[in-house]
Amino acid sequence: MKLDHIGIAVRSLAQALKFYRDTLGLQVAGFETLPGEKVRLAMLPLGETRLELIEATAADSPIARFLEKHGEGLHHIAFEVEQLPNCLQQLEAAGIRVIAPKAAAGAGGQRYVFLHPASCGGVLVELVEARHTAGRKTG
Repeated sequence: MKLDHIGIAVRSLAQALKFYRDTLGLQVAGFETLPGEKVRLAMLPLGETRLELIEATAADSPIARFLEKHGEGLHHIAFEVEQLPNCLQQLEAAGIRVIAPKAAAGAGGQRYVFLHPASCGGVLVELVEARHTAGRKTG
C-alpha cells in the first residue's frame, strides 16, 4: 500500500492554481471532468504522490456539499492497493464502513471506493486500485 494522492476541495481551480502552480511552482499533469461525480480535477504531481484539486461543477455535487459544510481544504487521502476487491472483503470483515460497496471508475479510469470517516479516525479515506493490477498503463 502507498499514498496515491491527497484530495483538496477548492471553490475555484483557477484560484487554487494561483497558489499551488504559480506560487509553489507545482506543475499540472492534467485536468479531468467527472460528470458522474459532478467535479473537475487538477492533478499536480508531488514527489511520489499527487495533489488532487477538486472543484464542484454543480451545486448538488458531493464536493459542493462538502465546501458548504466545511469550506476549502483537505477532503480525503487516497491509498493505492493491489487488489481492491480483496482489500474490501478484509475491511468489511473487520467492520470498516464502506460508503459505496461497489468500486466506481474515477480519475484516469482508476477504480476506487471511499471508507467512511467514522471508521478511519475522522478522515475520509479513498482506496484506489493499482493501475498495473487493474490492467491499466501508468502515466
